Parts: sequence; structure tokens; C-alpha cells
Amino acid sequence: MPGTEMVHKNPIKLLLVDDEPGYLSVLAKRMAKRNIVAVTASNGNEAIQTLRIIRFDCAVLDLKMEDMDGIEVLKIFKKMDPTMPVIMLTGHGSETAAREGIKFGAFDYLTKPCDLGDLIQIVCEACKWETS
Repeated sequence: MPGTEMVHKNPIKLLLVDDEPGYLSVLAKRMAKRNIVAVTASNGNEAIQTLRIIRFDCAVLDLKMEDMDGIEVLKIFKKMDPTMPVIMLTGHGSETAAREGIKFGAFDYLTKPCDLGDLIQIVCEACKWETS
């Protein structure tokens, strides 16, 4: 499958936000194999607190979370770090909300469950990283 073997020459520091712990764990482990260092947050508030402490190259943000709406988290991210690309993940057929996120500055979106190769390719494009 195209893109799944891409490995970044320089590490990418990624903030990965989703309220499904198993999904977070799998994504983080698989991304680490491609030199993408993922710091995980399980909700919007945790993600915001993490972004206050660490500078990230990119964020992947789930739109549907228990504590905060993903669009609200996106708006806060963009105020905190306007240059950080944010990629949204949407499930439940909520592509309308994802398109709304693009209006608020999101780089792109994918529908869950997404292909890991597609996600890595979008992260690479967002960070303008070269791959080997």
C-alpha cells in the first residue's frame, strides 16, 4: 500500500488527540516506526494543556470527543500556535463538521477509520518533511 513505508529523515513531533485509548496507542506505535514521535492526549483539555508545554510540528485531532467539540479545540490550537498544521479525524459520517474545520484553519481531514499510509502522507505534506 503506497505511503505506509515512508520514513521521515528528521523526526516529526506530533500531538495525537483522540478519546479512544486503543486507537491512540496503535497509531502512536505505528507512527514511531516512521520517525514520527507522537505525544498523545485523550481529550481536548489534556491536548490544550500539552500544547502549552510542548511545541509540535503538527497535530491530529479527533472531532468527536466527550469533553470538548473538536472544532472548539481547533480554534484554541490556532490561537495558541497559528502556524501548527492540524489534521482532523472524523467518524460517524461527519464530513460536514470536518469541512467546517477547514474554514477555521485545519490543514486537512480524514474519515475514521483511516488508512495509516494516507494519514502519514498528510502529516508529511503538512510538515513539509522530506522522506527517504
